[in-house]
Amino acid sequence: MAITELDPDEPPEPFALGRRGGATATGGIPVVVRSDREAISTEVALTVHRHMVRTRALEERSIKLSKSGEAYFWIGGPGEEALNVCLGLQVQRGRGAAHDYLHLHYRNAGILLGMGMPMLDHVRQLVMSAQDPHSLGRNFVGHYSIPEWNVLPVTSVIEVQCVMAPGTALMQKRHGGEGLSLVLSGDAGTAEGDFESCLLWSSRAGNELPVLIVVANNGYGISTPHASQHGAKRICERGLPHGIRGECVEDGNDPVLTWNAVDRAMRYVRTHRKPFILEAKVSRLHGHSSSSGAQRNWDEPDCIARFEKKLLDCGAIDEDTLKELRAVAKAEADEAADAAVKEAKPTPADVYRHTYAPSTVDAVYPTDYTGLPQRRR
Repeated sequence: MAITELDPDEPPEPFALGRRGGATATGGIPVVVRSDREAISTEVALTVHRHMVRTRALEERSIKLSKSGEAYFWIGGPGEEALNVCLGLQVQRGRGAAHDYLHLHYRNAGILLGMGMPMLDHVRQLVMSAQDPHSLGRNFVGHYSIPEWNVLPVTSVIEVQCVMAPGTALMQKRHGGEGLSLVLSGDAGTAEGDFESCLLWSSRAGNELPVLIVVANNGYGISTPHASQHGAKRICERGLPHGIRGECVEDGNDPVLTWNAVDRAMRYVRTHRKPFILEAKVSRLHGHSSSSGAQRNWDEPDCIARFEKKLLDCGAIDEDTLKELRAVAKAEADEAADAAVKEAKPTPADVYRHTYAPSTVDAVYPTDYTGLPQRRR
């Protein structure tokens, strides 16, 4: 099988295997890949797998950059690739109310890669390059901001994105159409009052809002086990007192189950214009961040290794293609890292740039904000 490389500047396209009819295609390649009673097409499965491999390669290269001192801090989502990629490939990408709004947190590289973001843009923020399109090299890695795709600026302050999501969803409901507001959270963040505020403001009777609340439950909040802090067995059940429907993917490491759960959740929100909580139980393979060492945890299940075994067992892919996929992804990540570390860094004068948006009606800041105005006597 040959690998078709994708232009990172173009929207993601399905893996180039073509459409086939019947139970299996020529050469025994199956039309669908199954898990229990659920299935996705082989074409979708291989697309998801490719972006999962790319995301893992990017995260592993990012960890190396932080350990070498070429980057100052790493945080990410190794182990959450199945959930993130399945979300990114099903987002309605674009700008404005007709498209989805994304309120992310700092473990969602797979979403952005699935949507078509080049690896280089991630690494630029990691190494604090002045070419960083998200924050001009002034924010932590994973703190994306892409106005063209409705990706609102990510913040390090836990869970504030949850109280922003009802705002964009309210605008979308008034606008009409199928656009939804997607908000991501970890399991520990749901202990914050902002999560509860999101449930409240999204579910008011007669004013329900199209908010898809996704919780990536990796079992930890930095170093605190989930079970020691939450009495509920499933976080998605927290929506029941508000009348919010939900689903928990007990095996969020399975892309087949996760893809279908994302599809069901998105179709519900788009159709009924009401909130929905989707919880996925995932792994945490490299700890919380570089501050805790980012050492590999070999006791956690690896979503990529498990999915590759499934693809091999059903004949959807072969070992040679897997090796080539990994090599291509690693080369892409290495190339991005090599380019980003050579770029110029922000200067002290850049601290104040892009703090305020230009405004022709603002007498003080008519253009890009470059410093405090002179105090008037």
